[in-house]
Amino acid sequence: MSMPPGIAFIIKLAGGIFMVCSLSELKDKEVVDIRTGERLGTVDDVRFDTVTSMVTGLVIYGRRGFFGTLGGDDTEIPCSAIKVIGTDIILVDHHELTFSTNIGRNSFKSLFD
Repeated sequence: MSMPPGIAFIIKLAGGIFMVCSLSELKDKEVVDIRTGERLGTVDDVRFDTVTSMVTGLVIYGRRGFFGTLGGDDTEIPCSAIKVIGTDIILVDHHELTFSTNIGRNSFKSLFD
């Protein structure tokens, strides 16, 4: 489903802080582990609750391999792991992340398509 870039969603960050972000603000932001400083990738998609319009997590797709074959695992970042959303980066606590093969690439329609 294609969403207009101005649509905003509510994100509940760690510590119970609420933030309103548009899809275009989240797309392609760099995600960094707050403990190690490791770059985890950029936001490729979001998961959200259609009833509350709250984002439940961010998705970073694994890198594609040679000739478009599947590469690394996808990463789902629950909102409880998000510590700060800045203008350029998102800081997360790596201990709360979920790694999986193809979390959403083919299982649901991307909001950014």
